[in-house]
Amino acid sequence: MKTSASVKTVQRWHALDFFRGTTIAAMIVVNNPGDFKNEYDQLGHADWHGITFADYIFPFFLFIMGVSVAISLNKQIKRCIPYPTIHKKIVKRTLVLFLLGLVVSLLVYPATGGFRIAGVLQRIAIVYLCCSMLFLNSSWKTQVVLAVLLLLGYWLLLFWFPVPGIGYPSLEPVNNLVSWFDREFLPGMLYGGDHDPEGILSTLPSLVTGLLGVWIGGISLNTPKKKDLIKRILPMGLSFLLLGWVWQFIFPLNKNLWTSSFVLVTGGTAVLILIGITWMMDIRKFTLGTKPFMIFGTNAIASYMLSFVFLYVVFVPFFKEGKTLNSLTNTFLLDVGLSPNFASLVWALLYTALCFIPIRYMYRRKIFLKV
Repeated sequence: MKTSASVKTVQRWHALDFFRGTTIAAMIVVNNPGDFKNEYDQLGHADWHGITFADYIFPFFLFIMGVSVAISLNKQIKRCIPYPTIHKKIVKRTLVLFLLGLVVSLLVYPATGGFRIAGVLQRIAIVYLCCSMLFLNSSWKTQVVLAVLLLLGYWLLLFWFPVPGIGYPSLEPVNNLVSWFDREFLPGMLYGGDHDPEGILSTLPSLVTGLLGVWIGGISLNTPKKKDLIKRILPMGLSFLLLGWVWQFIFPLNKNLWTSSFVLVTGGTAVLILIGITWMMDIRKFTLGTKPFMIFGTNAIASYMLSFVFLYVVFVPFFKEGKTLNSLTNTFLLDVGLSPNFASLVWALLYTALCFIPIRYMYRRKIFLKV
């Protein structure tokens, strides 16, 4: 989305910082239950078709990243930084994010004998690269056309193209084109063995998730008054959500496949949540209890990385064989009368608090991980 130097500088969007922080905190919670066999349904991902609270978190992060891309790149344009220099920074950040994703794979799969190339940070890196380049080098009309082509094309591809080996189109687990494509062409191990939720084909519609954020961020650049911004983006959020819910009757909501309906439902929901937080924080100035999440948001990537590093603290049997901090805590929570599901949630919240300690220290020392 090409912008001019005449675009006004807008005040800090506190709602965006809070949204980012709550999203990364929620991501840590759902990724780290005390017991994966005992967790509330909404805190686990849908097995296949359908959507849960946990399924919203990753698309929310991509959406927020898209908003931030528009705001950040606009600042660089206003400082008259040459486009080739901006392009180099984008490529460098993309590579760093991708490499950090590979580091996460090393942390999570140290003894599996395999190595996973795909992952959350890897997808974030790819979406960041594409959204940034499109913002700098294309108009919003071009981006809209591309988004429509991606969503419609992805639907037609999965709905009409026969899956090799079975001879007909299918959206069933394992027997679908996305899973087949990853098994054939994605190097390394797959997250689920037969399917990877961050695989190759499903990355295409995820680009649109980022673009939805870019459009909202672009509109915010030209709408300094938050009341006016809400009026402009509310119809967009409602339209995305409505279209997605209608589409899901023929193209089901599915995070594993990142279906087109999933893009629109999660994107529309993200817009509406951002509107609600904007009204609360930027218009009504209500900020009670928001500081911890704002701190999480200042170091989102560091928070995410630490959530994997600390696994080596809570799952290593320091006490004696079979006795980890995780197992001892869960046993204690069950002994005091908590239900298995609630004990699992309490552990996840405690683990998130553990991750917050170094993030708060970094914040107080003004240490921010910039990639």
